[in-house]
Amino acid sequence: MKSVSKILSIAAIALSAAACMNLEPKDSLGDAQVWSKASNYSLFANQFYAWTRDFNGSGSATYMNAFTDGVHSDHRSDLIAGPNENQWSQGTNTVPATDANYGTLYKRIYYVNLLLKNAENFASKSDIATPVGEAYFFRAYLYFELVQMYGDVIYVDAPVDLNSEKLQARRDSRVAVIRNCLADLKKAVELLPETPAETGRVGKGAANALISRVGLYEGTWQKYHSGDAAASREFLADAAAGAKAVMDSKQYTLFYNAALGGRDSYKYLFILENVDCNPAKLTKNDNKEYILAHCHDEALKKIGTNITHGAQNSGVYLTKKLADMYRCQDGLPIAKSTLFKGYAGQNTEFENRDNRMNATMLQHGQKYWNNDGKWRTTWTAADEENAMTCDRRSNSGYINNKWATERQVDDTNEGYDYPVIRYAEVLLNYAEAKFELDGAISDEDLNISLNLVRGRSNPNMAKLSNNLVSANGLDMLEEIRCERSVELILEGFRIDDLKRWKTAETEMPGNLTGLKLTDTWYATNWTNQSRPKDAEGCIVLYDGRSWSAKNYLLPLPSDERQLNPNLGQNPGW
Repeated sequence: MKSVSKILSIAAIALSAAACMNLEPKDSLGDAQVWSKASNYSLFANQFYAWTRDFNGSGSATYMNAFTDGVHSDHRSDLIAGPNENQWSQGTNTVPATDANYGTLYKRIYYVNLLLKNAENFASKSDIATPVGEAYFFRAYLYFELVQMYGDVIYVDAPVDLNSEKLQARRDSRVAVIRNCLADLKKAVELLPETPAETGRVGKGAANALISRVGLYEGTWQKYHSGDAAASREFLADAAAGAKAVMDSKQYTLFYNAALGGRDSYKYLFILENVDCNPAKLTKNDNKEYILAHCHDEALKKIGTNITHGAQNSGVYLTKKLADMYRCQDGLPIAKSTLFKGYAGQNTEFENRDNRMNATMLQHGQKYWNNDGKWRTTWTAADEENAMTCDRRSNSGYINNKWATERQVDDTNEGYDYPVIRYAEVLLNYAEAKFELDGAISDEDLNISLNLVRGRSNPNMAKLSNNLVSANGLDMLEEIRCERSVELILEGFRIDDLKRWKTAETEMPGNLTGLKLTDTWYATNWTNQSRPKDAEGCIVLYDGRSWSAKNYLLPLPSDERQLNPNLGQNPGW
């Protein structure tokens, strides 16, 4: 009991991360009795799972906050706006005095390294294989976060003392750090179980999936930022191999239920709970798509933020740019498709489109549930009293429905999980990595990856193929990137993708716009619209946006540079 109490104390200390890298001396947590029991390694590793992305940030770190605002948030991109200007989206952020992300990530790396250091002296390595594998996984996860934010970073693979020269070192190159991340993840694959003992823990699949994410990110970064060409191919090959290992394992499948159909399977995937929450009465156990999730529970660990109302009615302004990205059912962009019905009517732009558009956005006049209404499996006259009616005449005119529950539940009490890594992303990683490696991709590779993702929601939609691309003057890479953007919207990928593709300088400066007013039903039926319009007659949500080369990386905070003058500063800051 004394050992367990000691470990719990260690975990509590680890979770209370400080802003700067003022790490505790390693001997203060080096109790021999603690590290002599295999069970304590697993107990210590439990804290790592609080560090993954979630609907909100955790503690003083904001880098996890993928839904509202945070380093990965779509609110910092070109596809989402909110009630107020976002300084990162506008390109007006400045050098901060402090940045909780930097110190918190290094604090967490310290605790991961502490476990790995003590594991070296543990007699029975097989008894602690799983927590050691978890430590390798999370060390890679944390360093990947640092690289995405700051580029070159100091790499520390041991729990160093406060007076260590390493803490006053120059930064290591991002290529070297990513190589270490991928090496850690390959060790994790060897050590972790095929099937984790508990839901929500990492196994071989999660490690291979993260290999695909890390390899794709850095492989494309090096390719498009005129970096190390050899490293780019090395990382892209790792990305494709990691994704293929997940695919070949047959452990994961895209969430689909015939009773829901493709559109609603996509919709309900994100709001699954272990209570009555969908017409098919499915629960989290029916979801084999989430490879790693930040777990919540409607009773024990509620989400704790006003996600349904915040996402559906007030906090998320979807843009016309996003709406226009959804392909038509013939697989073509709206500019090339004869199926596109234009913008004149209340909802004509929704006709013949990718069903994910209809799952993600509410149409004008559409009945929908929110968490004020009692759940029903069929519509009756009485149900109408509990239903809401969508009115697109607010905010951007594109009303989000992703992440909005339909069961009757108090605000902040929803209990669905956040997908840290899901199988759809892995399939898209594979398709992109294969194309980036060779400048081409076979129809066979498209059919075992990207077309599965597209087909889940659109069984009758034309598949992406080389013939579709050549016959219609399309760009295969653009189509692959577009598929990723619409599938993963509001999951914290878009701004990172623009950065690694080096397209942010093109995509980010444009205005954030809403629906088209001129020559549409809304021109005479949304008379209290006071925002300006652009040349096409679309609502302008925010203008004056800019992007310069320096914005591809975050600036290092002033306090960390004072602690270590050798850090330098990122270009342009």
